[in-house]
Amino acid sequence: MPFTVVVTDPRPGWRNNEPVTFTVEHDLTGELWRAHTDTGEDLLCQRLSSSDIPGRATFITVLSFEGKTEFTLVEPIDNAGVGIRTGSAQEPDGFVRLDTGYFDLELCTGTAQGTGSSKWGLRHFRSLHEGVDLLPSGDNAIGGFYGPFFTPENGLINPPEHTTVDIEVVERGPILHHYRMNGTVPDGLLAELKGKTFSIDWWFTYGTPYFRRRYRVDNFQTVVNGRSVTNKITVGDEFEGGRGRLVFDRFDVYSGTHYRAGDPYAEELAAMVEETLATSTSESPKFKDFRGQLSGEIEAAHWDLYWRLFCVWEGALDDTEIRQRLERVRARAHTRADLEERWWVHTGGPIEVSAVPDETIFPGPASKTAEFHSESERAMVWWTSAPSGAFQIVQRPQSGWVNWGSNGENECPELPVGVEIKTAYGPFAGTWRQVADQLESPPEVRVLPEGT
Repeated sequence: MPFTVVVTDPRPGWRNNEPVTFTVEHDLTGELWRAHTDTGEDLLCQRLSSSDIPGRATFITVLSFEGKTEFTLVEPIDNAGVGIRTGSAQEPDGFVRLDTGYFDLELCTGTAQGTGSSKWGLRHFRSLHEGVDLLPSGDNAIGGFYGPFFTPENGLINPPEHTTVDIEVVERGPILHHYRMNGTVPDGLLAELKGKTFSIDWWFTYGTPYFRRRYRVDNFQTVVNGRSVTNKITVGDEFEGGRGRLVFDRFDVYSGTHYRAGDPYAEELAAMVEETLATSTSESPKFKDFRGQLSGEIEAAHWDLYWRLFCVWEGALDDTEIRQRLERVRARAHTRADLEERWWVHTGGPIEVSAVPDETIFPGPASKTAEFHSESERAMVWWTSAPSGAFQIVQRPQSGWVNWGSNGENECPELPVGVEIKTAYGPFAGTWRQVADQLESPPEVRVLPEGT
């Protein structure tokens, strides 16, 4: 007996290949099914094997529509004809290269070698209509998580660079690829953060202009920036345009931005890097290597080199020297962060981040944010199912590095563990708020009773 599904959009506007999941109360076999819409079009549906329950079958499809639409599940089929395609990975640790019909991206496992190119996550990412890779070098990544493990208090361990992940295929079909990363955070200096495991779920659907992810980490409680932190993390999405070029040159918050400009902590850390290179008596080969890499213009150096010098995993400095030097950095940065000249600013429009001190701002709480390019109209839009308490946004022309991070000042993590993140990308600079509204409010799905 056919099953009819009614899909209603709570928001105005057109939906482009919006993923729709529905469950029918019946044992149905077959991985692929054909459905028929009320406008006379065929629709491809993929049965989700991970959701199999006796007496039920769950499917996913993608719909382009406005307002309301219906479709009827008709019959199983053998071949999809269209859908997500896999290709050859570019990076040595590339797990899968996907052509989703909208994005071309590469999901990597990482190599744990302590360099930018060692990171797990998305290390290549472009939309097919634009053809511009936002991560061309493979030295940065979308999707890493950092604090509280990647903090001065913990010896600046950088999880995406110093560990690998195993990637589990949860679903792989023409409509949906669902991957789960599993890993263990490397131990730093703090006992309460040792031995923690994590997983990250990624969902990519056919032709959809956004993707989804969710982070799980073992329960933890620690202190960062003088504040208690319980089960909050820093998620960091990085982008690169090369020296003198920014892929995004504006930042905006849905309801206006409260922020402070400048990054005293980064200034203090950079100063300590220079002091350490000049005065440390460390004889380790790794320290000598870093001294050579950081001898030029420090602002143009890969930002991760700052962290690696003070990372216990690297062994450039011993634990005692790391603690002593970073205690000084923290004390100075904590004082400078709240000096009266660092006033809070409110603006209702986009911010040119590269025009403020340190090319960095720290906005307050939000769940809908965007970074975009003022001339090309390209925009990345984030929606989180619960607000992050703060953000760190960097748009630095000296290196071409752009960052969206869910942390406040002095590396204090602010995004609750378990929050869903939807990230859209496309020519959305002028319409990003409507895009964010759609990310927040998925269509309502109702399966009509049999015989209706």
